[in-house]
Amino acid sequence: MNGRSLKSGLIPAFMMLTSCMVGPDFIKPKAPAVERYTQDVLPNETMIADGLMQHFELGAKVNADWWRLFKSTQLNIFVSKALANNLTLQSAQANLRQSQANLQAGYGVFFPQIDAGFTPVRQQFSPARFGNNSASSIFNLYTFSTTVSYTLDVFGGERRNVESLEAQKDLQRYTEQGTYLTLTGNIINAVIAKAAYQAEVETTEQWLALLQKQIKLTETQVSAGTVSYQAVVSLRSQLALVAATLPALKQKLNQTEHLQANLVGLTPADWQSPTIKLADLTLPLNIPVSLPSELVHQRPDILAAEAQLHSDSAKIGVATAGLFPNISLSGSFGYNNQSLLDLFMSKGNIWSMAANFAQPLFHGGTLWFGRKAAIATHEKSLAIYQQTVVSAFTQVADALSALQHDAELVAAQRQSLEAADDALRLVTANYQAGLVNTQQVLIIESQRLQAKLAYLSALAQRYQDTVAFFVALGGGL
Repeated sequence: MNGRSLKSGLIPAFMMLTSCMVGPDFIKPKAPAVERYTQDVLPNETMIADGLMQHFELGAKVNADWWRLFKSTQLNIFVSKALANNLTLQSAQANLRQSQANLQAGYGVFFPQIDAGFTPVRQQFSPARFGNNSASSIFNLYTFSTTVSYTLDVFGGERRNVESLEAQKDLQRYTEQGTYLTLTGNIINAVIAKAAYQAEVETTEQWLALLQKQIKLTETQVSAGTVSYQAVVSLRSQLALVAATLPALKQKLNQTEHLQANLVGLTPADWQSPTIKLADLTLPLNIPVSLPSELVHQRPDILAAEAQLHSDSAKIGVATAGLFPNISLSGSFGYNNQSLLDLFMSKGNIWSMAANFAQPLFHGGTLWFGRKAAIATHEKSLAIYQQTVVSAFTQVADALSALQHDAELVAAQRQSLEAADDALRLVTANYQAGLVNTQQVLIIESQRLQAKLAYLSALAQRYQDTVAFFVALGGGL
């Protein structure tokens, strides 16, 4: 067999060796085989509440800037500011850049490693060590060498490691997307919450003012002997109960403003909260509903769990490859000479070539049980992935149900408020006609404010559950 035929036979054999990869090849988990999110068939729309009906569009995709559906310029500005300055998002983006750099560093193993070295030595040599009585001599020796080494990835351990790094990069990318999604949801919820708390504080203060008027009027009636003092005691008790709700509402209002500051990366003292009222927001009426089979491909938390599963699968291959031989090649070429000026003369060149074959024999079970640990870690990640999917479907189902029941609640509270408005108009007309007294007007007006508080709470919940639904679908990322 001549040299050329030997070479042509060795190349395919070498390629076969380097193409072998131990460990499992990653297979993406299948999406749950379900056609809907809840047991009941999804209705086409919610009931009409406040004159508004939300329509469900099955199979439609969520826009990436879904918050624009609320049609508030101030809200859009707030979201943009938070996305540009939020520190948690910046941290997630830095983690992504770190994982990308780690991946690029990991690719370096597939290239020869080349190093250069220069060693100057001044040494004294004594012939007496060898029984020679000649005088000692001092000489210089200069050595310059270049070393090339390459590890043959015969069993794919390095390739599996890079595969794991690629999955870790995906994990950080989806984590960054999840942070982005959570941030946008929190921003809009904070705006809605502040608007609701502000309206509730104002309504409660109006209610307290009415109760104080009622107390003064009743005290006058007690002095005139037309009513008993028990009526004053009852009103004061009601005043105290209503007043007790005000500090908690103001505290929630302040906390929401502080949360807004946190979301834009500022301290509360440096933040000027935007004034956005519930009336400034438009309820999104066309609600896209992703197909269940698509949910696992668009929620960042599911995709992140899948990336972690992929990374842990590749690490099984890394641990398995550690049980097999490691083969590396190295070579060096250089010069040495006693004179620095003559260092690169051909008579002083040196070279070497070497191959290293290392087979693990006994490591006290470290390699074997390390592989078992990698398998167990993969099994844990699989369970986490499956639980993440189940939780995601649960969140979508909860949000769908909430939108339907929110419409029912808003409709009921709206009817209650409208009934209170009618009662107030009627009692006001009777008062102007001299048929009822001021006390009766104040009582009805107080009942109206109480109905308004309940309506505001239901309305804010409807807006926030709409936000929760967009977030549950993955926010169009």
